[in-house]
Amino acid sequence: MTFRPRELLTPEEVLARHTAGPKSGVFTDGSCEGNPGPGGWGFVWVEDDEIRAQGSGTDPATTNNRMELTALIAAYRALPPDAAVTVYSDSDLCVKTVNEWAAGWERRGWRRKTGPIKNLELVQELYALAKAHPKATLRWIRAHDGSRWNEYVDALASAFMQDGSKR
Repeated sequence: MTFRPRELLTPEEVLARHTAGPKSGVFTDGSCEGNPGPGGWGFVWVEDDEIRAQGSGTDPATTNNRMELTALIAAYRALPPDAAVTVYSDSDLCVKTVNEWAAGWERRGWRRKTGPIKNLELVQELYALAKAHPKATLRWIRAHDGSRWNEYVDALASAFMQDGSKR
């Protein structure tokens, strides 16, 4: 089997090409070239296929998990505390961290039974933001399955790899 790199699309190309998936929600993604290496993150908040807010950023030396966590943090920061919205992430690790594991870690003084929590400062910030948005539901979404807005945030998060651009 020959390795074929994934096609990198701009956000505009994604919107022209993809129409499937949820039409409302907050979508987040993080990306890294190498792990660790240079990375990017992005989020978009859409309602009825219309963008309400979006953001993206880069880090010259990071990991994929840090970028996924950063995207979620930025997304929650963009939401009002009473927002009743679904927040989507294609990082099962991040979704399980918030929905299943963080409450227990917090009760144990931010310790795991099996060792230290990686990216603890980001995990603590994300968990606090998720708790501050009780009407927002965090859900996992499959990556690279053609879902319009998940592909869109992938393009935002991956923009740092396209022609050296930094968005």
